[in-house]
Amino acid sequence: MPLSTGVDLVSVARIAALIERQGERFLARVYTPAELAVCGPRVESLAARWAAKEAVAKALGTGIGAVAFREIEVLYDEHRSPRLRLHGAAAQLAAARGLTEWSISLAHDGGMALAFVVAMG
Repeated sequence: MPLSTGVDLVSVARIAALIERQGERFLARVYTPAELAVCGPRVESLAARWAAKEAVAKALGTGIGAVAFREIEVLYDEHRSPRLRLHGAAAQLAAARGLTEWSISLAHDGGMALAFVVAMG
């Protein structure tokens, strides 16, 4: 049974600066419409999702580039727990590596956002 993990930590100020500089172009390149609807203007939530996308790419054994940001989507389940949805190349890579179950945890505090993911088959 394959097992893989990924973690990423990002400064909330870094994401805020990218949004300030690039605006809608940045948001549309990185986040799905559903993620933008869930996060609204909360930069901390957007930063946590950035970290999640990076952590998932690490768990897949690649980086962003081999998979696109928007192919990794972080939404909520009915209990408001974060859940991953993989699309396109990210979903294909996960399937090829036998990674079918994903668990994700997000946190933000003190100007930092963190994501930790575990994947197994």
